[in-house]
Amino acid sequence: MTVTKYSGNGNDFIMFVAKEKADRSSLAKKLCHRQNGVGADGLVVVLPHPEYDFEWEFYNADGSHAAMCGNASRCVAHFAHEKGISKEGIAVFLTGAGVIRATINGEYVVSDMTLPNILRDDIEAYGKNWWLIDSGVPHLVAVCNDIDTFDLEEARALRQKYNCNVNICKLEDDTMYVRTYERGVEDETLACGTGIVACFVRNHKEGKVSNQVKIYPKSGDELYVSYEAEVYRFGGKVTKTFVAETFI
Repeated sequence: MTVTKYSGNGNDFIMFVAKEKADRSSLAKKLCHRQNGVGADGLVVVLPHPEYDFEWEFYNADGSHAAMCGNASRCVAHFAHEKGISKEGIAVFLTGAGVIRATINGEYVVSDMTLPNILRDDIEAYGKNWWLIDSGVPHLVAVCNDIDTFDLEEARALRQKYNCNVNICKLEDDTMYVRTYERGVEDETLACGTGIVACFVRNHKEGKVSNQVKIYPKSGDELYVSYEAEVYRFGGKVTKTFVAETFI
């Protein structure tokens, strides 16, 4: 089979087009394996849909399903645009979290994210206050003065207790820095779009940032999140890294 590899600021994905839905959990685990497969944080399968440009199946590297992934939404929009599945620089597609609209301008892609839901703002653990926010998938968010150190054992414990992703972030003027431990990858990733949006939501609700913020994940790439007319938008460059034939 032929697959395409994309990177959304270090968050990497394997993609291909299929005609029918299927359980591809085992295939996702094999393809995403860093040593014995193609290697990726997730697998995106693009499927036909009668109403929208397409529908996706999204799998984490461990074969589990995820309703939404911000960086994957930008990458798959670019992929579908290149394939002619979507037209005129706009992709509208169905995810497990709802319908996503993305605009494509060369390598720069902006996704209109699903409306986030603040589930809790009172979690105290490891000397930090955490908010639990569903930005398509659930994320714990703590605001810190220093994120040079990210205790992954603490993150794993929180991930297991609350069945969610775990983020720490810090602010410097109107710039945000974010680190994320991702459920399904079970490790820190270089970037996480829904995590970035969740961090923005907390800081915006607390009045700490304006309606548009420059954000840097662990990869060091520059990303933006904005809030306009009750819509959260997540934008940045995506990279099509290669197309390959795999015998998996």
